[in-house]
Amino acid sequence: MPTSMSGKVVAITGAARGIGAQTARELARRGALISLIGLEPAELSAVAAELGTDHVWIEADVADADSIESALDETARRLGGIDVVVANAGVAPFGTVRHHDPGAFTKTVDVNLNGVFHTARAALPHLVERNGYLLVVSSLSAFAPIGGMAAYTASKAGSEALASALSSETSHLGVDVGSAHPSWIDTDLVREASADLPSFRAMRAKLPWPMHSTTTVEDCARAITTGIERRARRIYVPRSIMLMHWLRNLPASRLVERLMKPTVRRLMPQMESEVAGLGRGFSARNQKLQSGD
Repeated sequence: MPTSMSGKVVAITGAARGIGAQTARELARRGALISLIGLEPAELSAVAAELGTDHVWIEADVADADSIESALDETARRLGGIDVVVANAGVAPFGTVRHHDPGAFTKTVDVNLNGVFHTARAALPHLVERNGYLLVVSSLSAFAPIGGMAAYTASKAGSEALASALSSETSHLGVDVGSAHPSWIDTDLVREASADLPSFRAMRAKLPWPMHSTTTVEDCARAITTGIERRARRIYVPRSIMLMHWLRNLPASRLVERLMKPTVRRLMPQMESEVAGLGRGFSARNQKLQSGD
């Protein structure tokens, strides 16, 4: 049965696994033609083979302006244009600011914020041509920061602000811009952090509702795909996260600070010790990707 996505060309960054790959599956199921963009060629190829011969994959780095521009130009050439771009690529480093690896912090901003800028800038000529839609995958962290995730939180807050500014810049061009705000999604990224850092698991467990809830990647992809169909300004996963958007000053309030102080006082030193013991600023898989090995 035809849907509003039938025949639409969608380019997704960070599409090798997790939210990106599952959103690609859901969009393809609704009739879209998908360009899978990322840094893991074997995984990208496998997802493309699963989707079928009408879909393509392209290796590219969103932190490299020329690389992502080339990937989007190739997408348009091979699939006949671009209707939707999902700026999904992201990384999540470990550690507190006091002991943070500067390289890991900088790389997080390069991927999660600068990468969105490079993706959006390269996508806009194609989206203007088709009155398209750009979705920036931000996070609950954009408006609910927690200790031990400063680099991720800062970069995701920046990407949300970038999406908001871009929305006002492009509406007269017929291009809509939205941001997605998933909470904890059951992906490799979250599972690896939980496995590496017991303090991370404990911190999550202490967060108040709805900040501690976990959503399956399938439910997340369905919510994002439905938002893309509606060209939504914001997508919350789960929908209860909308409450945190409107109460965004609450997590940084004195009340929550006092409630969380005993937990933070105990878990921050533990996290610092665990990260030092790991000897790396990212999960093992992300560390390998960022080093180019």
